[in-house]
Amino acid sequence: MNTLRHRSTLLATAATATALALSLTACQGDTQTKSAPAATSSATGKAADSEHTSASGTTGSADPARSTESKGSTDPTDAGGSAGSTGEQANAATRVCTARDVTVTAATQDGPPYTHLVLTARNTSGHSCRLAGAPHIQLLKSHQQDVPAVAKSKPAAPVVLKAGDPAYALVKLSDGGVDEDNEAVSAFSVRLEGDSTVIAVTAPGNAGIAVDPAKALTGYWTFELRNGADDF
Repeated sequence: MNTLRHRSTLLATAATATALALSLTACQGDTQTKSAPAATSSATGKAADSEHTSASGTTGSADPARSTESKGSTDPTDAGGSAGSTGEQANAATRVCTARDVTVTAATQDGPPYTHLVLTARNTSGHSCRLAGAPHIQLLKSHQQDVPAVAKSKPAAPVVLKAGDPAYALVKLSDGGVDEDNEAVSAFSVRLEGDSTVIAVTAPGNAGIAVDPAKALTGYWTFELRNGADDF
């Protein structure tokens, strides 16, 4: 009897152990099965975050660049001496043009009686410079005085020339017609404000120009000839 009871006890213990083992195995399987999707979800989440961060970083760095480009660096000379205290101060600070910076040429304005010349000063220096005041012109060797400048033709803002840009000055030669006071001129001299260098300018036309020194006048350098202000 004791032997039978002992065997029964052993069998019951073995059965219990087997059941417990099966239960633990099942639990471990469930745990592994549940943990696998969690790991996949975590990896996917990092990838998405990485992509989002990269995209955000690219966009964020591009916007300031666009903002900077839209604001730009305003070169005061781009406005050509436009109005505005900031522009005028910046333009006035630009160094003055010298004879080395510009090429000066002359052409008759309109048709006969050819009473006016148009002087053109083109910046050939490769950098910006300021063309100050009016041209200092001497039309005749016998008349060693500068042609008077007309105050109303003075521009409101400094004339700053970028490389290649021209400026103009209107010059009155005479009242026209045949006058005993007129003298023929084939070349004359021009000096720029702030520069003592003499620029020799060839007069237009084969016969030159007729000059009455008592009637001669010049306008200031401007970006373009203006009706009214240059009417003299």
